Amino acid sequence: MEFRKSFQTDLRHLKDRKIKRQIQAIIEEIESAKSLTELRNVKAIQGYRGCYRIRIGDYRLGLYLEQDIVALVRLLHRKEMYRYFP
Repeated sequence: MEFRKSFQTDLRHLKDRKIKRQIQAIIEEIESAKSLTELRNVKAIQGYRGCYRIRIGDYRLGLYLEQDIVALVRLLHRKEMYRYFP
């Protein structure tokens, strides 16, 4: 698993502790999962290969799947997500 700089910045700016706890649980889920199909709330982004999003309340976690490596790229509010990701 890889954490991109943009994801780390987005996480740092997030103030909601409840969402942060949910993100920590999702990261642990991703690490223990053998494939993305085992994860809940994962959807492929249409028109982009290897781009996925996970819904966390009003936030979206954008990730790439690149040769068995999951890269967490963005964590944004749903209104901003598709402007900056993919």
